[in-house]
Amino acid sequence: MLSLISTLGGLLISGLPSLLSFFQNKADQKHEQELSRIQAERELALAKEGFAAQAKIEEIKLEQVAIQSNTEMAKAEAAMTLGAQEHDKAVLAKASSWVANYVGTVRPTVTYLFVLELLAINAWIAYYVFVNPGLVPDMAALIQLSDIIFSAEEMSMLGGIIGFWFGSRGWAKK
Repeated sequence: MLSLISTLGGLLISGLPSLLSFFQNKADQKHEQELSRIQAERELALAKEGFAAQAKIEEIKLEQVAIQSNTEMAKAEAAMTLGAQEHDKAVLAKASSWVANYVGTVRPTVTYLFVLELLAINAWIAYYVFVNPGLVPDMAALIQLSDIIFSAEEMSMLGGIIGFWFGSRGWAKK
């Protein structure tokens, strides 16, 4: 009886965050509806008084400010990247040549090792299934085994590596 009560208590307590989230979402939605209603009333009042053109001008000004802030953020990011590259150059200028050469090969080496590991695992699985056909009764079992070996985390790491080497950084240099 005690285990039944504790199980029910655990279920009720585990549902408490969802219940609180439900009420929070309901309050947020009510607040958003109220803001939308007030904004619509304000726009109608401005339109009645002939301020529709002024509202359009304010909207254009707001868009210009957004474009300007986005441009400034892009310039700041470019300056930060340039500063990091200049820092790396200054540090590597003081280092010995083998250290500079090693630093230049770290990322490609990690990429090669990771991709070669995936290829080796694929080749081993194919060989093992070929040699022992009775161990994997059908394709669904093989796919299930490969999902265990190639987890979502490992595939996201591979995607990040490939995205780094063949993604936006290559286009940014043009």
